Order: sequence, then structure tokens, then C-alpha cells
Amino acid sequence: MDEKKISFLKKEGRLIDKIILKFFPKKPTKKWLDLFLKKTSFDLSLKAIEKAINEPIWNFLDRGGKRWRPVFFLNFFEALGGKKEKVIFLAPFFELVHEGTLIVDDIEDSANLRRGKPALHKIYGQDIAINAGNFLYFFPYLFFSLVKNKFKKEIQIKFLEIYLQEMINLHLGQATDIFWHKNKISDISISEYFQMCAFKTGCLVRMICKIAGALLGKDNKTIEKLGRFGEKIGIAFQIQDDILDISLEGKERKAFGKDFGNDIKEGKKTLMVIFVLQKANKKDKKRLLEILDKHTDFFKEKKEAIEIIKKYKGIDFAREKSKELLKSAWQEVAPYLKEKKSKEKIQNFVNFLIERKV
Repeated sequence: MDEKKISFLKKEGRLIDKIILKFFPKKPTKKWLDLFLKKTSFDLSLKAIEKAINEPIWNFLDRGGKRWRPVFFLNFFEALGGKKEKVIFLAPFFELVHEGTLIVDDIEDSANLRRGKPALHKIYGQDIAINAGNFLYFFPYLFFSLVKNKFKKEIQIKFLEIYLQEMINLHLGQATDIFWHKNKISDISISEYFQMCAFKTGCLVRMICKIAGALLGKDNKTIEKLGRFGEKIGIAFQIQDDILDISLEGKERKAFGKDFGNDIKEGKKTLMVIFVLQKANKKDKKRLLEILDKHTDFFKEKKEAIEIIKKYKGIDFAREKSKELLKSAWQEVAPYLKEKKSKEKIQNFVNFLIERKV
């Protein structure tokens, strides 16, 4: 993928950071808290809020990240015929919800690294990390509440319905993923995997697409179609993430910012693993499950599992499925995208998803 075609990600991502900082400062003040708090009965401990909310969250945000979700939202909204300016302050909503899911996900996965640095719970402890992650599930609503006078009441209600439904879906997907890798499950179908991903990783992109449609007053049938486009993008993103987890080394691994073979360590049933378990001979299937079920962090064993996956062309299968998903997703949504420049950005980004190295 030509980097110039997705250069807008960095430029527009910096704009997102400025908006986040405006509404979520590095140090809490009474003026800032008054934006979203009702009058308190007693005195607030600003120091406690700073050390247990603002500081750890900004420790996480300052590590970077692609900010592609809010950037995607702005361009998708514009491609549907809207004006970015009308919703630009709403864009960080999607980034902060996403950041919250990452913080909690790292705890649930016992991850050591995130974006090349220790996972947040490794620095501040699980209690602060869980609370900070959960705070980010709800704080982003501030962005909507500050601009909600721009939208009709029925659109506001639709926004909330979509948000709450997708947050429920997110937890159903995460629950499924956790159950699979904590138990000796080997009979997962590809269709079940896709639905897990549709809930877990697809929900935020689906939320973005559906909310963009809702804010533009689209009917329910159209909103659902737009949501399915986002869902497929999310699944394809997860598949590529799983491929990178077991294939990157050296400088590319450092840029990826996660431990090598962390999915093997967690015992995750990725699309590649599910495919191989269906195709492998009895010996290889047994050995792959043994390595996954013991949650090993030994490099040699992780490499052994990866070699079994490669032997049965699990990576090739996953890449092909990812391409199929994105091709069908684009065919479904293209007729709804009107604004040429933003439509081109969306298409370039979709292509980037299956070619990226970070």
C-alpha cells in the first residue's frame, strides 16, 4: 500500500489528539469537572482523580496509536454526504471508548506490553487500570452531550440505542473469546469465530458506521447495512492483527508494540488455529492444542505452534478470508458513499487494513 494514500491518518489523527486534550486535560481542574459533573455535596480530591484517572489514561494515550477509528468516522460521515465540521468534536468519542477496551483487554489477557511499553495494569495496578478503562466507556458521552443540540431528539435517542447495544455486544464477544482460550475447546466453527469477532472487534467500527448514518437521519434499514460494512472491516482488522501477532519479527515487531506470539501464550482460538484444527492430522492437532492449553511463554514452544499453523497454510487461509470480507463489504457500501474524496480515503484505508505491518 502506497503510504501517501493513507497519509491523511496521521494528519487527521493529530487533530483528534488536540480535541481529546481540550476535553480531557492531563490535570483535572474544577472548571473541567464542571463540564460533566452535577454540583457535588462535598469537596473533591483533585489529586486522587489526577493520579487514578487523568495520569494513567494519558500515560496510555501518549503512547500513540493510529487514531483510525475517529478519522474513519469523520471521512465516512462525509462520504455519506455529511459535513465533517458538524461532528468533528464528536470524533474522539470513538477513540476513548476504544482506549478503554484496550486497557481492560490487557488485564483480561494478562498482557505485558501495549504499544511497546508495559501494559497499564503493570504500572498502576489492576484496580486503577480497571477503573480507568471503565471510566473511558462512559466519559466519551460528554462529547455527544456538548453538541447534542445540533441533532433532533429522535437522532439523539438513536445514537444512545446504538451505543448501548454495541457495548453489550462488545462484552458478549469478549466473554466468548475468554471462554474459548480458558477452556479446552477445539470444535469452534469458522462461523462462530466470525460472530465472536463481529461482537468483539467489529462492534466499534459497526458503531461508527451506524452512528454516522443515524446522525444523517438515515432509515433503520440503511443504518443496518452501513453497520454490516463496519462489522466486516472490524473482523478483517482482527484477522490481520492475529496474523501479525505470529509473523512479525525484528523492527516490525517493535513497531507492532506487542509481545511475539501473545495469542499462542493466551491460548486464543484465532481463525488460523480453527482452520488448522479442522485440517491437521491427529498428531499435529493434539500438539497444537497442548501448546495452546498450557499458555506457554516459551519462545521455542510458540514457534512450534506457529510452524504447525504454517504447515497447514493457516496464515494464507486467514489472509484470503480477510480479502473476501473486505471485497464484499465494499460492494455493499459503495452505492451509499457520495462524496468522491472521502470515498477514496475510505477505500484506501480498507485496502490498508489487509496490508498493514503495524
